[in-house]
Amino acid sequence: MKVLRPGSWREALEAKAAHPDAGLIQGGTDVMVELNFGRHHATTLIDLGQVEELRDWTRVDGRVRLGAGVPYTRIVQELGGLLPGLALAARTVGSPQIRNRGSVGGNLGAASPAGDAHPPLLAAGAVVEAQSAARGVRLIDVADFYLAPKRHALEPDELIAAVLVPIASGPEQFSKIGTRNAMVIAACSFAVCVDPVARRVGTGIGSAGPTPLRAPEAEAFLAAALEDQDAWAGGRPLDAATLARFGELVGAAARPIDDVRATAAYRRHALAVMARRTAAWALAGEG
Repeated sequence: MKVLRPGSWREALEAKAAHPDAGLIQGGTDVMVELNFGRHHATTLIDLGQVEELRDWTRVDGRVRLGAGVPYTRIVQELGGLLPGLALAARTVGSPQIRNRGSVGGNLGAASPAGDAHPPLLAAGAVVEAQSAARGVRLIDVADFYLAPKRHALEPDELIAAVLVPIASGPEQFSKIGTRNAMVIAACSFAVCVDPVARRVGTGIGSAGPTPLRAPEAEAFLAAALEDQDAWAGGRPLDAATLARFGELVGAAARPIDDVRATAAYRRHALAVMARRTAAWALAGEG
């Protein structure tokens, strides 16, 4: 196997243009597993670990431009106040060693339905910034990025430069469930974003469908309930019936299967529970 190690973003784009079928490695937390189990068959790998342009974040027009190579550890340490949902999800990723290496860009590139970063990105309404040497920058709504299990919307010569995530104007929450409390692939996961400025509710469902999913009907229902009960400002809980209905709509939006981690029925039930709990936590101002 040939391994290319570009030293700059320009060199990385040129390498991908010259080798459109090449696999990509950033932290290696997904790719190395695929290689070890013989599930990755690329003859060329492009190692992005030396590309400094991918390793930083900035604030731009009400959003965080998060470089594709920023590790989860830095998201937890530096972005909890700006992107609380993503920071909560980052805390649940693997072990400290995995969080030091893994990144949101890598999670997007793997496009696994079980990726922990996907639900908060969907809930927040993030945008993926892709780039190619020939065509320049292309912005892709994260909801349009996922096509099928481990398939994404990137063209063969494109790389993920960054993800643009709106800075939270209200509470965000994340929850996942698995066979143990730590170092586990989610049986299912859920994120909710309450935006009192835009009067918007966002949701994200993980590991309960062929791709990460939103729950549009649940979003509209909760937004209407917040309006009717004058609860956008938070601090006053919604009634139990409203929260339960929100959970039911989230569970109904999932498209789960039975597999080694959970049954489809369990996933729907767990999502309903997580949805009503995270919504209650968010509206109560719990971190």
